[in-house]
Amino acid sequence: MTNDDSQPQDACAAAASSGNDHLAPHAPELPRHLAVIMDGNGRWAANQGLPRIAGHRSGADTVDLVTTECARLGLEALTLYSFSSENWKRPAEEVDALMVLCQHHLESQRERMIENRIRFRRVGRREGLPESVLAASDACEEATRECDGMTLCLALNYGARAEITDAVRAIVKKVQAGEIDPESIDEDQIDDHLLTAGLPDPDLLLRT
Repeated sequence: MTNDDSQPQDACAAAASSGNDHLAPHAPELPRHLAVIMDGNGRWAANQGLPRIAGHRSGADTVDLVTTECARLGLEALTLYSFSSENWKRPAEEVDALMVLCQHHLESQRERMIENRIRFRRVGRREGLPESVLAASDACEEATRECDGMTLCLALNYGARAEITDAVRAIVKKVQAGEIDPESIDEDQIDDHLLTAGLPDPDLLLRT
């Protein structure tokens, strides 16, 4: 992360003018927002006689390919549901390994995101995530905040009920402060307080 506010913008601007013409414009027949529930990596590894973390590493490599291809095709957004709030129930050893893998992956892919003009966004509660993972994701968000290509949303410590709960709490606080008229609350108001505010709704959901 850098204190030079101009650096992310300069990096993304440079990427935009340095041979990224291969990035295709949005095609009407493609989804605007693809969401992927990342599942089955551990079972795949077990079937191969490998430790579960080996499956997660293989899945991370596949994510790189999918992300790059989605950006090339011109999708507006790609959401990867990688670690839900329910996943904390997994064995501590596996969770720790997943967090380390996530940190290293974010650090290693930051420059590729800039090169492909991908804007990174982490969605999910910060509470409970290791500081190392938060630092890596914050650095990616800062470095890519001016990128104008696809938005990559990485769902970490994410739960749909938690997201709705947090949105309702935020709206209630604004009502109490007199910033929102309760009678004006509609679907758009709620959408504005969700973690994916500003993005099109997912129109294709895949579970691996």
